[in-house]
Amino acid sequence: MTGSSSRPPVGTALLLMVAFAITSYFAFAAMQGDHGLFRRVQTRADIADLQSRKAELEGELARITNLTTRLSDTSLDLDLLDERARLVLGNLRADEVVIH
Repeated sequence: MTGSSSRPPVGTALLLMVAFAITSYFAFAAMQGDHGLFRRVQTRADIADLQSRKAELEGELARITNLTTRLSDTSLDLDLLDERARLVLGNLRADEVVIH
């Protein structure tokens, strides 16, 4: 008598193929899914870019706030006011020469 197995070899092969397919699916999803490793790396790069953009915008805001403060009624900077009026209105004094 030869030993007979309780499962035919085809059933075992099919079970292994299904297990491999399921494992492959979860490995793929772990790498490239919505919450996978590649998405995490991309999100971290986006965060770094946005933080640098935020720093630029904060610097621009500080500059604009400074100019606004200098043009306010409480602390008027006459040189800045003269510069802005000339730029916006395009006025010149009689003793000035414009070179283009």
